[in-house]
Amino acid sequence: MPTYLYKAKTLEGKDQSGILEAEDEHRLARTLRQQGLILIKAELEKKEKKKNKIAFSLPFFNKVSLVEKMIFARNLQVMIAAGLPLPRALSTLIAQTKSKKFKRALSDIQEEVMKGKSFSESLEQWPDIFSELFRNMLKVGEEAGTLEEVLKVLAQQMEREYELKSKIKGAMIYPAVIICAMMGIGIMMLIMVVPQLAETFEELEIELPLTTRVVIGLATFLVERWYLFIVIVVFLIFLFLQALKTEKGKKVIDTVTLKIPIVSSIVKKTNSAYTARTLSSLIAAGVPIIRALEITAGTLGNIHYKTAITESVKKVKKGEKLSDALKPYREIYSPMVEQMVAVGEETGETAAILAKLAEFFEEEVGRATQNLASVIEPVLMIIIGAVIGFFAVSMIQPMYSMLGAL
Repeated sequence: MPTYLYKAKTLEGKDQSGILEAEDEHRLARTLRQQGLILIKAELEKKEKKKNKIAFSLPFFNKVSLVEKMIFARNLQVMIAAGLPLPRALSTLIAQTKSKKFKRALSDIQEEVMKGKSFSESLEQWPDIFSELFRNMLKVGEEAGTLEEVLKVLAQQMEREYELKSKIKGAMIYPAVIICAMMGIGIMMLIMVVPQLAETFEELEIELPLTTRVVIGLATFLVERWYLFIVIVVFLIFLFLQALKTEKGKKVIDTVTLKIPIVSSIVKKTNSAYTARTLSSLIAAGVPIIRALEITAGTLGNIHYKTAITESVKKVKKGEKLSDALKPYREIYSPMVEQMVAVGEETGETAAILAKLAEFFEEEVGRATQNLASVIEPVLMIIIGAVIGFFAVSMIQPMYSMLGAL
């Protein structure tokens, strides 16, 4: 079926454009008329061009951001609350969306919905945009007739997730900038200053200590084999990214992050907040506890937390309480999580209590990230001082040896 790029006007006279499949222009006009739109112009989309764009677009640059999905959920919730039909609401959102990939996805979803497919089923062809959490909550909302409320909960969930990620990224910017600046200055010194000192030492035939020989050797390598240095750096980055894709590599990295004194506290609080927030949203939407736990396990990034929830699912299936199933994992989930879940199970207010617990951990992450700069600053100063001291001693020591020999 051909795909048309169309321009239309609403009954209020507003311009609107989008992408839609139709047998011909007459069918396209009829479909748009059902949505309350009047077709102005239509042209066939060039398939070859579309395929090439998809083939050569890099995944990193073609990714739909969390902010776009958050705005989508919030705007869709408002439109449905106002009584707007889903196809027309999607058509409006397509016109507002800037991301080409998201626009294409929403156009396909709109088309599927108009063919009679449910909204949640239409999202399944875009798993890289709409997570399992998103799809399952919408499915429950459609079945229970609470789609508006579910979209509101989803928007709040994404807002909290965005705030949490922003706090963590903000805390990491300062040390990252300092470390990059230190490495840049160090490389410049090795390339520009050390070779000149090395020539002087060679002319004076001074016997060099081990540390000086190491520094000069590194400088010589950077000057003469700079391309190998770039290859090694790229290879190490590639190796690290590949390790993240393997279970063993990820387990090692996740274990290390849980052992680092400054970082481990933030990792534990962040994952606890994600667990509580996701479970709360799913249970509030009406998802059964076992399915909610399975979905939550899929959303967690740290393999230790993923394993803890996956193992808890097996125990809950056998009739054990979730609070009891979490007891063996007190080294990653604080006793407070277990106790609050137990209170929720006793009172029947698990969703509300988990939401409060998520807020508590999110606030704790906020405090921890605010204090991170004050903790990391002296550590960075010590590291920088040690590196500068090593470099200075290595270069000055031969000079003192030379002066002592005079």
